[in-house]
Amino acid sequence: MIPTQTEIKRAQELRQLLQQASYAYYVLDAPIMEDAVYDQLYRELQQLEAEYPELVTADSPTQRVGEKPATHFTSVRHNIPLYSLENAFNLEELQAWEQRWRRQVPPTDSAEYVTELKIDGSALALTYQNGILVRGATRGDGEMGEDITQNVRTIRSIPLRLNFDGLENLEKIEVRGEAFLPLEVFQNLNERRQKAGEQLFANPRNAAAGTLRQLDSRIVAQRRLDFFAYTLHIPGMDDASIANTQWEALELLQKLGFRVNCEHRLCQSLAEVAEYYKYWDTERLNLPYMTDGVVVKLNSYKLQEQLGFTQKFPRWAVALKYPAEEAPTRVENIAVNVGRTGALTPLAEMRPVELAGTTVSRATLHNSDRIAQLDIRIGDTVIVRKAGEIIPEVVRVLKELRPSDTQPFVMPSHCPVCGQPVVRETGEAVTRCVNASCAAILKGSIEHWVSRDALDIKGVGEKLVHQLVDKGLVHAVADLYTLTKEQLCELERMGQKSAEKLIQAIAQSKNQPWSRVLYGLGIRHVGSVNAQLLTDKYRTVEQLATAKQSDIEGIYGIGAEIAQAVYQWFRIDANQKLIARLKATGLKLENTQVQSAVSSSNQKLAGKTFVITGTLPTLNREQAKELIQTAGGKVTDSVSKKTDYLVVGKDAGSKLAKAESLGITQLTEAQLLEILGKTE
Repeated sequence: MIPTQTEIKRAQELRQLLQQASYAYYVLDAPIMEDAVYDQLYRELQQLEAEYPELVTADSPTQRVGEKPATHFTSVRHNIPLYSLENAFNLEELQAWEQRWRRQVPPTDSAEYVTELKIDGSALALTYQNGILVRGATRGDGEMGEDITQNVRTIRSIPLRLNFDGLENLEKIEVRGEAFLPLEVFQNLNERRQKAGEQLFANPRNAAAGTLRQLDSRIVAQRRLDFFAYTLHIPGMDDASIANTQWEALELLQKLGFRVNCEHRLCQSLAEVAEYYKYWDTERLNLPYMTDGVVVKLNSYKLQEQLGFTQKFPRWAVALKYPAEEAPTRVENIAVNVGRTGALTPLAEMRPVELAGTTVSRATLHNSDRIAQLDIRIGDTVIVRKAGEIIPEVVRVLKELRPSDTQPFVMPSHCPVCGQPVVRETGEAVTRCVNASCAAILKGSIEHWVSRDALDIKGVGEKLVHQLVDKGLVHAVADLYTLTKEQLCELERMGQKSAEKLIQAIAQSKNQPWSRVLYGLGIRHVGSVNAQLLTDKYRTVEQLATAKQSDIEGIYGIGAEIAQAVYQWFRIDANQKLIARLKATGLKLENTQVQSAVSSSNQKLAGKTFVITGTLPTLNREQAKELIQTAGGKVTDSVSKKTDYLVVGKDAGSKLAKAESLGITQLTEAQLLEILGKTE
């Protein structure tokens, strides 16, 4: 079908409206329409584009996230080198910088400076052709970067199309800026990673850099990166009608649709720069993002052009860094914690010290290699810093203050919890306890088992887990399913009603799907997404337990490390016994049930593909999924042209909009049950 002129015009109008709404929301922080209105317009555009694919444009709001992960990043040469900045670490060095640049140009009595907060993130170079974003690249070495356009498009504060009113003659524009993670977003990300048993990001900068290099742009979109633009390059920049100064360029960037940090300031002298710097030395702690200094630029583009660049830096700009907030303290003990994977982590326990507005008394030492590098000992005076770091770290040891009787710290040869020998595998920095019966490993594994993304057993917190293990009531996760009300009532703060609720919650967890059970087992490197991929391929635990390592590795999204961990886990006799016990309790270790409300011989839905969205009136999602699968149907997570039915509940999300745009049949829960022949 060919779209009519009315439909073409409507698609253009919708794109413009949605672009204006995004600009108002993400850049101006002044929404112009309610979320429901935006969603309605977005769905209308989706439907038009699904019906007429030729209406899809590169700047359409529907095209921010790619459907297929990239296989690699391509190296690209920056059209204009992306230089880093020379650093100054105090006001004296700032004055020395001013003296240097003044010697390079004819004498001038005064010069304006633009001061901007130095955002702690990752620099990006954006290229726009005729107002459309065509490339986003990392800094790299300044000359060459990596093309990460697909990931850049997911950042909502980066416009896909520029606001070009009155600037239509600008064919090509280069924009530089900083991608970063707001502190709240970073903290939420680390909380999710901790619950999933994944390594935490040390700081927002590392998290932003790691996010930008994800091959799957859907993951990038979920992490909600933000962006501040700070540099503009346009052919003909010397034309005063466009921009003659850095200050005018910042105003133009915002007019074009970019988010510009509102804390920039125009200073008439170095003394005003110093005031700005001193003010933000303390106020930066109240910002919702990390900043580690102030960027000082000469405002005049004419002066910038005269000064030019060294081999590494622009002569007309400098980064005035804040000294990392450091403090001396004394190491009173070095403890060793044991995690649920058996990893031994040394921890410096120190005399409490104030850092970045918080009291710090412990700092991770990571592993034995880091301890050897620091040569840290109990009794040492150390320098601890937080600065841009969220996690406190020991920077160095003041060996001149070391007591004469200190001894080098050696990682224990036996687990500090269970006393069994520990091992350090070749090529790994981590020392591990490999005793599956270790109380520390057991407590961690149970906490993981009951977590929200695993079996989701309400009422089982850390304190209760410790009681259950310490009192010998639980020796493995399978023991949770044999607990009695009488046993629970003997625990602290556990009455009969609480015990009954807990027994009920444990029993209900038997209805969780096979993918959650696999994730709950806590196999190294297996997160919830990987668990779903594995159970989609291996529909029963027996199939997975007997699978070849090479076959597991062949699953899209499962790498060699994960495949090896899964294969080896099922080779351990104790783990085989655990699986047998869990199966005996009634847990689902397969994707389909033999017994169901619909007879397995009744394949009414054979060959049909379903997607479920929203909250159903009486069935949870897994129950509905099992009913469909038992009747021969297939349930997937995403709507596509291959989807036959969308089962819709309350508060349905974006899947409903996509299904509507594709003309997919929608079913209520009642209609689904009617098809299955299941009476109320």
